[in-house]
Amino acid sequence: MNAPRRLTAALSAAAVLALAACGEGDSDAIPEDQTSFTIGVVGVNESHRELARIAEEEYGYEIELVNFAEYPEPNPALANGDTDANWFQHIAFLAQHNVDSGDDLQPIGSTAAVPLTLYSEHYDSPDEFQEGETIAIPNDAVNQGRAINVLVSAGLVELAEETSQPEPRHIDEEASTVEVQAVAAAQTVNALQSVEGSVINNNFAQDAELDPQGDGIFADDPNDPSAFPYINAFVVRSADADNEALRDIASIYHDERVLEIDAELSAGTSVPASEVTAEELQETLADYEESLRDAE
Repeated sequence: MNAPRRLTAALSAAAVLALAACGEGDSDAIPEDQTSFTIGVVGVNESHRELARIAEEEYGYEIELVNFAEYPEPNPALANGDTDANWFQHIAFLAQHNVDSGDDLQPIGSTAAVPLTLYSEHYDSPDEFQEGETIAIPNDAVNQGRAINVLVSAGLVELAEETSQPEPRHIDEEASTVEVQAVAAAQTVNALQSVEGSVINNNFAQDAELDPQGDGIFADDPNDPSAFPYINAFVVRSADADNEALRDIASIYHDERVLEIDAELSAGTSVPASEVTAEELQETLADYEESLRDAE
């Protein structure tokens, strides 16, 4: 997988040193000899359980999976010390949390990326769209920016200025083939009835029995730098970013037994990011956080 866009060498080095030095303030690092850990997840499933089983039976780590009902819950629990790590989010989501909360949670191991897909009931290829037609995109900040980047990659939209988190205002309308219509992410499926195309998150597509591989007409490439912030990761408090046991546990995700289950659960759409290092994830996080602050 290609490495993400780097900051300057000096800034990258400073950022990594800062990440190691400044944690959540009142949280101590986990002892190096600790072997029991709690990991927060959203919607515990068989891939979580398989990783925990392998960690215990083959590595000697005891894992307690802490199940949360909503995406906003695991990061505050981790920052407060209620869990030792979590496994549910991509880098862009984590960056938004850190910027909004002032926390300094850090990724220590990659899992996979799930491509974001463009669907249409009218066309089979992006080059069939006509001038001035409309494509629906999610309206939340993280998914909206990613959806616009999907349309840029598909050749349907051009940006007036380069930004890691584009908004509709960044689109060069005269140079673009289509217009975008921002709707709630959960409504992007219904929008297919009234527009020429729609960019739909994998979970909503699956709920609507849409097959990303069979019904989708274009998706972002997890190997493309613009998709790098959407790689999912294991996340810890910054004080524990170098904890060897937690890094060992995170690496178990890439065991073929876990990957096979995750592929089945995602209907074959998840793309393992096995070559991405913790340091690359942390650099991408720092870069993305900077872009969010610059946009404020």
